[in-house]
Amino acid sequence: MKYILMVAALFCSVAVFAQDGYNGPAKFKISKYSFGKIKQGVPVTTVFSFTNTGTKPLIIENAEAGCGCTTPDYPKEPIMAGQTGKIKVTYDAASPGLFTKNVNVKFAGTQLPATLIIEGEVVTKPQ
Repeated sequence: MKYILMVAALFCSVAVFAQDGYNGPAKFKISKYSFGKIKQGVPVTTVFSFTNTGTKPLIIENAEAGCGCTTPDYPKEPIMAGQTGKIKVTYDAASPGLFTKNVNVKFAGTQLPATLIIEGEVVTKPQ
């Protein structure tokens, strides 16, 4: 009996971790980007492209970063069905060390936001 319960718990936990929570009409080419090593004090930017796979215009209500060091820039106009949009994410690279930052993108008509992730390592300038 213990064995059956352990196997059932394992399958349930795998199913939970496999979901990212977002199941909306925007499909991102990638949702995670690594800058690798970057110089301190030199901002870096990447662009996340997405396609409106729905049948209605897609509106971004907001895109919010987890901290002030990360700035998302997103289209304010609707993205028509079948069209693509881009969300530009800039990281200021002010503090040295490893970083992982999330940007939550809330689309109109969806309950959960899509999460975009940037990561990397800021290396200090030689003295």
